[in-house]
Amino acid sequence: MFQYLIAVILGVVEGFTEFLPISSTGHLILVNQFISFNKNFTLLFDIVIQLGAILAVVVYFWKKLFNWNIWFKTIIGVLPAIVVGALFASKIEEKLFNPWTVAVALLVGGIIILIVEKKQKNPKIISISDLSFKTAFFIGLIQCLSMIPGTSRSAATIIGAMLLGASRVVATEFSFFLAIPTMIAASVWSLFKYRALLNMAQFSVLSVGFIISFAVALVAIKFLISYVQKNNFKIFGWYRIILGIIIILYFLFK
Repeated sequence: MFQYLIAVILGVVEGFTEFLPISSTGHLILVNQFISFNKNFTLLFDIVIQLGAILAVVVYFWKKLFNWNIWFKTIIGVLPAIVVGALFASKIEEKLFNPWTVAVALLVGGIIILIVEKKQKNPKIISISDLSFKTAFFIGLIQCLSMIPGTSRSAATIIGAMLLGASRVVATEFSFFLAIPTMIAASVWSLFKYRALLNMAQFSVLSVGFIISFAVALVAIKFLISYVQKNNFKIFGWYRIILGIIIILYFLFK
């Protein structure tokens, strides 16, 4: 029964944080410091609940998924992450997946969000159709920073797009489209890498995590799309800074 409780908690964490600019990987690393499965199953579980979050994006944006112009831009934007991930993902996971990296990345990212929000005035790109292929590619380059845990894929793509002249709404929506191939590619590769860990006895626990992640992510997507219509991202910047400071203090005085 305790395994199912862990599955629910981690599913909620993944679903809620995956698309908000606060880092799902960072939050999962932190939560896993206190509750987790064994190391091998944790690796597999995190992949499966990420797939649940991806499905939520597909369901939410289903009617827009057949716009080929958007997909061409998305493919251009995702290429840098595929190349960098293939070359450095394992080394990054080995060296940087720890609470200290998460804390620093949260702090730095929070400060950057506050600076960008203070400076942005009149965005030039007010619809995805205005987004050039060149801009999409540069957003993809900035997305590569999200491989550092605590940075946040959504924060990197959203803030990167805003720095390049996109409105909050365009930056957020394009971030969702980038998430689909980026996360599917990362998840498929990870499933292949850890395929030996697949165990039918643990399927029910994986299913619970998947379903919870999907449901919570769907709510989080709806919230974020509605939120950016009238609000900025400063609250997420302050959240990151406060959480980063708490993490540093906790591990300093642990």
